[in-house]
Amino acid sequence: MIALARTAMVALAATTVITSAATQAQQPPGRSTPPAPPMNPFETPIEATRDAITVNVAEFATIPNAGDDWPRLMTLVDEPGSRRLFVSTMQGMLYSVSYDGRTVTPYLNVTDTQWGHPVEPRGNERGLQSIAFHPQFAQSGAPGYGRFYTWFDTTTSTTAAADFTPLGDGHTHDTVLLEWTARNATSPRYDGDAPRPVFRAVQPFANHNAGHLAFNPLARLNTPEFGLLYIGVADGGSGGDPYNHAQNLASGFGKILRIDPLGRNSRNRQYGIPADNPFANDGKDDTLGEIYAYGLRNPQRFSWDARTGTMYVADIGQNVVEEISPVTRGANLGWNRWEGSYRHANRRIEMTSPRSEAGLTWPIAEFDHTDPLLGRSAVTGVYVMREGAVPALRNKVIFGDNPSGEIFYVDADRIPDGGQAPLRRVLLNDGGTGTTLLQIIRARNAATGKPAAPRADLRMGMDGQGRLFLLNKRDGVIRVVVP
Repeated sequence: MIALARTAMVALAATTVITSAATQAQQPPGRSTPPAPPMNPFETPIEATRDAITVNVAEFATIPNAGDDWPRLMTLVDEPGSRRLFVSTMQGMLYSVSYDGRTVTPYLNVTDTQWGHPVEPRGNERGLQSIAFHPQFAQSGAPGYGRFYTWFDTTTSTTAAADFTPLGDGHTHDTVLLEWTARNATSPRYDGDAPRPVFRAVQPFANHNAGHLAFNPLARLNTPEFGLLYIGVADGGSGGDPYNHAQNLASGFGKILRIDPLGRNSRNRQYGIPADNPFANDGKDDTLGEIYAYGLRNPQRFSWDARTGTMYVADIGQNVVEEISPVTRGANLGWNRWEGSYRHANRRIEMTSPRSEAGLTWPIAEFDHTDPLLGRSAVTGVYVMREGAVPALRNKVIFGDNPSGEIFYVDADRIPDGGQAPLRRVLLNDGGTGTTLLQIIRARNAATGKPAAPRADLRMGMDGQGRLFLLNKRDGVIRVVVP
């Protein structure tokens, strides 16, 4: 059995943490944390009109509802070998979508009882979080032929041993990484057998669960990077990382992991640990070789700049700071000692002496929960637009905010040094007026006789042509940014 904590449980630091009303209900038993006072490290609000870009959007495809619920769109990935986009929903469905958006086909119901791994789509944070297709998915005879991966929250009703465990009590549910293998990669529907479990993690709290899955699309065959799967794992939940997972190299929570899904040198022999991972060969028994980067709270989405190769992550903050940060091999992004550029301790962030600890990786862009444009916030994204048919977006780092539906950019060739002053808005053209995704969703809700969505729950996707897609959990529509 692999444990995310290979050593005995460490003593917890006596630290009270900032907690919002949403997270107070998820505190460890016996803990009670009153609301923290409001903080605002960025005194100058985001400038609503300065250098704002207005782009056109079109409805590209519509995914069917899940019974009485919206499909809650989560991930869109391009599979160029079979010339399809694949879209996942939080409830556990995968759909294939043609490149012109006209054909939407159910590909796989992950939560079907025949597979034995029910998806648990509770609340806004649990469910099928992400999907990734092996770069050799459509290459007949290759080791990765037909293989793809799902990363989702499931129940605890299993006899399967946990591979990764937290450093404290509590067990609300599990998250599981599965490998699926299609017999025919071009089949309109999944035609393979039951999936192979790669690993299972015990979740101590209901929030901050699985994160993003992705293969580096820049990696080339016969290079060490090719076919390696990056896996975002949040800090285990509650508020403030009460078990200090993110800074503990014996824990896989609060990390980006990097594995070879076709290898077999892990403890459970179901995946490989790349030899060039930063802690794979450090000679220490109490570090996890799977770790690529650490000090993350909730790595919601990540991607790579096609020109520079830089990896960027959108890491959801606690109550104050949302951040976009670069990720390098062995990087420490600071959580839970730091929230963005500011020290996090004693129920609040300290606004003096920002970035005053050596050896950490700091955000390129940050924004504040109390900004007038936003309200409560959770960063999402992130893509660097280098190509594509919309010139206004080229050479921009694009990311967004939930639940406001705001979209922002910073200059990809003049990367800023943190803060929210460099942020500029991307507005969506609605009949000549620049608006937000949430406003467009609500307009469609009204047109279809549905109640107005309370939030946007934005997700993004990009295909090999450089097209930027906007997904959300509230109307089932995939939108694409167009010239």
